[in-house]
Amino acid sequence: MKMFRYKLEPYKGMKTRFCCPKCGKKNVFTKYVDTESNAYLNELVGCCNRMLKCGYHYKPREYFQDNNISSAISFKSKGIGDKKSKLKTSFIAIDMMQKSMSGKNYFIDYLASLWDVETANFLKEKYNIGTSKYWSGATVFWQVDKERRVRSGKIMLYNPKSGKREKKPFNHINWVHSVLKLKDFNLDQCYFGEHLLVEDKNKPVAIVESEKTAVISSIYLPEFIWLACGSVNNLNASKTKCLKGRSVILFPDLKCFDIWNDKIPTFTNLATFRTSTLLRDYATEKEKDMGLDLADYLVRIKP
Repeated sequence: MKMFRYKLEPYKGMKTRFCCPKCGKKNVFTKYVDTESNAYLNELVGCCNRMLKCGYHYKPREYFQDNNISSAISFKSKGIGDKKSKLKTSFIAIDMMQKSMSGKNYFIDYLASLWDVETANFLKEKYNIGTSKYWSGATVFWQVDKERRVRSGKIMLYNPKSGKREKKPFNHINWVHSVLKLKDFNLDQCYFGEHLLVEDKNKPVAIVESEKTAVISSIYLPEFIWLACGSVNNLNASKTKCLKGRSVILFPDLKCFDIWNDKIPTFTNLATFRTSTLLRDYATEKEKDMGLDLADYLVRIKP
């Protein structure tokens, strides 16, 4: 019988059931525990028992993937959730990023279908959107910091017509340094689009979850510098140091408003933060259940 290191915590009374991070209901959320340490894996990793009305289920493997943790062993050795690893940050040669700026790219095709080829190419150059041969038509969202150093690139595959991520028969997501099998590579992520901060030090900043949303929003709402953190859990103090002194507005997906809004008190010493209530106030219940983001609304209109 196969044994799993991480499992949903067995019921031992209401003390083992928590508030769901998605629907907000109390005493319905079961967390995953590490059977070796008997500790919770992460506050957001677990399952809501309201499967029909809510359906939230954030699995350990998804948590590892979102945070670029290749295995349970690396999770334990790096001390994720405790103290940040003090290993020296690794970088990728900038010419590798530059070489990826050509080729068939389904995400760029989708952007061209929204506007035109010229606008799509403009966004490609602005946000360092590369192409990977790992999957045919795959996109590389390069993470470049304020010093123009390439942290790594997230490889993803999109449908060129719908602009949606390809998640079947598996979730098409990987990292450049993993594909290249770079030895002892220590990924220290930065915000996608961070390199744009040096262009205007007074312009307000907007943060969304997905790279796709940041790119699209930059056309509709150019009064902001648009950044993406890559996943709901990647909005953190470590990345936010680059925003010191800035005015920042958060645009969380409909499922993540409370999660992001609750983080603001931990960032107030770095920048001025507020959370947009636009989607939460105007979305229908169906749209909230779907977990739509800002880009889902913006693409419905022509800029």
